Amino acid sequence: MADLKERIAKRIAKEFKDGDFGNLGIGLPTMVANYIPKNVDVILHSENGFAGLGEVVEAGEEDVDIVNAGGAYVTAIDRVHFFDSAMSFGLVRGGHLDITVLGAMQVAENGDLANWIVPGAKVAGMGGAMDLVVGAKKVIIAMLHTQKGQPKILKECTLPLTAQKCVNMIVTEMGVMEITPEGIVVTELHPDYTKEDIQAATGCKLIFSPELKAMEEE
Repeated sequence: MADLKERIAKRIAKEFKDGDFGNLGIGLPTMVANYIPKNVDVILHSENGFAGLGEVVEAGEEDVDIVNAGGAYVTAIDRVHFFDSAMSFGLVRGGHLDITVLGAMQVAENGDLANWIVPGAKVAGMGGAMDLVVGAKKVIIAMLHTQKGQPKILKECTLPLTAQKCVNMIVTEMGVMEITPEGIVVTELHPDYTKEDIQAATGCKLIFSPELKAMEEE
């Protein structure tokens, strides 16, 4: 599973361009920072209060004063800027983020997102997700394609929504998909899978791009 998550993170890292101001959610999205090319100059935001988020650190190399929004130890770039929650969410709600990368429990074919609660389960809360998905110019979902064999990409979400029609792109271990008015378009398919495989693992009808290509890993 770790290899599949790494595959997803590496592919999403390619979406970042010079000058982007982006945000990485907790869990799998945090891994993206480790794979952004060194020649691509981006600033990564962490909603707990800094701009200049770096890579996840190895055990034994932690700086106890630098953690991301999920409480994981991370690095910070040389020009890091720390600030309070008001500034942090002012940046998010003010539309300054070019990209946010988040995990998901479910995504609907129209771009609805459910990523914060399973009814009956104890959770800490929604965090900044609802602000991020409406404040960022592009919302990318990083997730495994299924959960215990059940599709996570559906005709309609069955879990409580984080926001409606907010997702632009989904990247899973199986491929890259874009949300369009016509439906979910598969633009890249990983060589490990066929069109039939990805469709069988999805709870709505997929559209395959005429320019469908192999999912890039490196």
